[in-house]
Amino acid sequence: MTVRIDIGEMSGGKRGELDLEELLATRLLVQGNSGSGKSHLLRRLLEQSANWVQQAIIDPEGDFVTLADKYGHVVVDAVGTEKDLQMVASRVRQHRVSVVLNLEGLDADRQMKAAATFLDGLFDAERDYWYPMLVIVDEAQLFAPAAAGEVTEEARRRSLGAMTNLMCRGRKRGLAGVIATQRLAKLAKNVAAEASNFLMGRTFLDIDMARAADLLGMERRQAETFRNLDRGHFVALGPAMSRRPVPVKIGPVETAGRGGSPKLMPLPDQPAADAKDLIFTAAPGELPVRPRPPEPVVSTGEVLDQIAGAERAATDAQAPAATLLDFGEREETIAQIISEILAEEDAAFQPIASLYQDFQVRCRIAKLPGGTPDLQVFREKLSVARAGVDTDDVDDGAWQQAELIASQLPEEMRGVYLLLAKAALAKAPCPGNLEIATAYGTRSPGRARWLLSHMEERGFLVCATDLRGNRIVTLTDLGCQTAPGDEAAA
Repeated sequence: MTVRIDIGEMSGGKRGELDLEELLATRLLVQGNSGSGKSHLLRRLLEQSANWVQQAIIDPEGDFVTLADKYGHVVVDAVGTEKDLQMVASRVRQHRVSVVLNLEGLDADRQMKAAATFLDGLFDAERDYWYPMLVIVDEAQLFAPAAAGEVTEEARRRSLGAMTNLMCRGRKRGLAGVIATQRLAKLAKNVAAEASNFLMGRTFLDIDMARAADLLGMERRQAETFRNLDRGHFVALGPAMSRRPVPVKIGPVETAGRGGSPKLMPLPDQPAADAKDLIFTAAPGELPVRPRPPEPVVSTGEVLDQIAGAERAATDAQAPAATLLDFGEREETIAQIISEILAEEDAAFQPIASLYQDFQVRCRIAKLPGGTPDLQVFREKLSVARAGVDTDDVDDGAWQQAELIASQLPEEMRGVYLLLAKAALAKAPCPGNLEIATAYGTRSPGRARWLLSHMEERGFLVCATDLRGNRIVTLTDLGCQTAPGDEAAA
């Protein structure tokens, strides 16, 4: 069965038609500078073929998500882990659903990893699900760069490998690559060379015009024609369209992208004084930026006087209690004292010996029933207090199990485990490195990362990163995990 789709108008009023079955076998490369109409061409192709073939669109800017409203494409946002995205890609092939992989909001490195994971999932599907599929990759130079850029070598290698598989080996698996790029010079040659159909739009740089002319079999002196093409006009060549280069004007589309070209509009008419106020005056509800006041300088004499005053208060004789020691409020008193210690500035980062000495003095002042706890007990309670864990909205049974598991860790790590357990049980985002470091008694985010690795090696938790770079911690013994959280969150 031959299916021909209309992509626009050729010279002489003839319709520019594209053989869809031939396209599935021979692939397509679209090239044109920014503003030449590449996205419009891809949208026309997608709309005309939506009822005939399954489609998957790798969309780095979120321009094609509007296809979902009219043509039923499922928008797949790049969230969750790479394993989740690979499973989604496998189900896409199994159930023959057209999708748009929305990579908007990710940096270049994570876009490459997400695209590679999704393409690998499509490529590795079982043989029973090798149905025909158009795989459209917009801004292909981002995913198959000709040279290393600012992204990591791992991301570049994975993305380039996935794109090479799509264009070189995808045909036997039913995958037909349609790649669009702003510059041929930036696209890896082994990816571009596998396309047999070409639509070349407006191009200005000599190196790109020369490569476009070579691909179309045109003479070098004819390469200048690419510089004079209007927006939405392309030169087509390939077995799916024409055996010789022919000009094509792309037809209209029924949907629109969320971006579009900027339109000129007049500036607001207002006096210069008002404009100055808009810039330098805080809006209602907006906090003005004020410089932080300098911290007061405490002299050595004042520190010695404070120490002497604390020692005198501790040694002052007080009348003994008229009854036996009451241990009912002992734990509450200890928690209150530790809370007061940690409330002081920088107390959470002081050495344990200094904090314990302060704790002993405060316990004597408060006439703590039963005497001052030893250093090991203080370490345990301080660790939990540093984490600032509030268990009001956590199931009591699950929290008791978390405390039992935490007791198997060293004293200084128990608070960190309970901090993570609270987040996991409440389905809250994973705490950031700074919060974890504070719970451990340090300011170093690197120390927090080491601590999580150490706890993971001992089997207490498993760390994973979703496609947006957020951390997810799974507490294996509790059987729950945190929501994705930013490691750098304050």
